[in-house]
Amino acid sequence: MRILILLPDQPQATGNSVTAERLCRGLRQREHQVRLLATRANGAAEIKNCCQNFQPQVAVLLHAYRCGAPWLDAAPRLPFTVLLTGTDIHGGLDDAGQAPVIHRVLSQAGAIFAQAAQTVTELRQRFPTLAPRLHHLPPGIWLGRQSYALRGALGVSQQTLVFLHPAGLRPVKGNLELLEIFAPLAASEIPFRLAFCGPSLEPDYSRAFFAALKRCPWAAHLGVIPPAAMAAAYREADVILNNSRSEGLSNAVAEAAALGRPLLVTAIAGNLAVVRDGVNGFCCSTPGEFTQKAGELLRCHELRLRLSQPDGETFSPERETAVLEKGLLGLVQKVSRPG
Repeated sequence: MRILILLPDQPQATGNSVTAERLCRGLRQREHQVRLLATRANGAAEIKNCCQNFQPQVAVLLHAYRCGAPWLDAAPRLPFTVLLTGTDIHGGLDDAGQAPVIHRVLSQAGAIFAQAAQTVTELRQRFPTLAPRLHHLPPGIWLGRQSYALRGALGVSQQTLVFLHPAGLRPVKGNLELLEIFAPLAASEIPFRLAFCGPSLEPDYSRAFFAALKRCPWAAHLGVIPPAAMAAAYREADVILNNSRSEGLSNAVAEAAALGRPLLVTAIAGNLAVVRDGVNGFCCSTPGEFTQKAGELLRCHELRLRLSQPDGETFSPERETAVLEKGLLGLVQKVSRPG
């Protein structure tokens, strides 16, 4: 098949880009021709040109709103599927400006995927007319092999506990709020460092974050760590954090779980699909609970060891690709079938 994957025009270190690259790699390994196209709100002309030159048989939209809006404007006569993101599901569908676009996109999509099974169940109940086309795409991961000296970048020894929060700087990720959550632990006699990494995606929020960071000598922002080096960074961290208000399913959380790094996350559907509370991490419903669990992890080495449960089998990129391939092939066959 000739497959077009459409993704939002964002830095390469974002989750959407990492997912797109992984899907592209998996489909190419199965001998499909795949074209990646990063698009913007006014990207209809680029989509038309790509479709004209590449002649795809089917498309994957990796964001119902940000890719769906220019896709509707371009109006290509082409079957497509949508991979829903966290901001589509938890915000976009309730936003007066985005919801009409998302509903139009979903009504036209031949198949709709989400990577958290609980999300699929909830969406089928909420939108029964979409239920037959809503499917679970089991998450896969690719662990890069590039080296990265996390503790060297932070200037800390093995004795200093490192909490790592990999996420772009924007409100939905809760970066700034993590500084407030960890502030009560700063008086602890146990040394720790709260490390952030990821691109600045929203200027105003980023400015507020960096202003607050100056008042927190126990925290640091490491800039953008290349996706291929993230596995090395996870291995040197003691605990991986996710403080998002919404997630489709975080690549960072899945990668950390596969490596057996203890996870401390918010109790949202995308995180609950990966983190088993008390088994491989903790899922927190309030900032206060987050602070409490962070303190427990800071103080108790045995607890961190108990939560270190490597899970390399759950996040198979081959299984993820096979499910997506089957869905795309079904759309192509449906279009080519007479009548």
